[in-house]
Amino acid sequence: MTNTGSKPETKPETRPETRHVLERCRNVAPILQRVGDKWSMLIIIVLIDGPCRFSVLKRTIDGISQQMLTRVLKALERDGLISRTTYPTSPPQVEYALTELGLSLSEPVLRLGDWVRDNIGRIEASRETYDAR
Repeated sequence: MTNTGSKPETKPETRPETRHVLERCRNVAPILQRVGDKWSMLIIIVLIDGPCRFSVLKRTIDGISQQMLTRVLKALERDGLISRTTYPTSPPQVEYALTELGLSLSEPVLRLGDWVRDNIGRIEASRETYDAR
């Protein structure tokens, strides 16, 4: 790489209010990543109607593998968004349900879905314009 003699670009000083938001984002980002994940959102949407067994979730959520469903359910349970209840039957039956925290998340998830449906035409048109360039 050769030096063209120009000054290296420097990053502008971040305003204090922007730094504060960025610091908060570091804490929020992992949670947004979890709840914004397509599988998490679909599981939450299915569980809005009430508790479901693993097999029902697997059948209802098109394209999710058993391994992925297991992984996402564990993560949602760890975050306190769903509960897992095991019934002492033979074989044991397991049911998943939204917790109070999960129910509180279902409203914004549904609103986000509404926003996508309301704007999907504009998004697709923008993609076509971009791809044509």
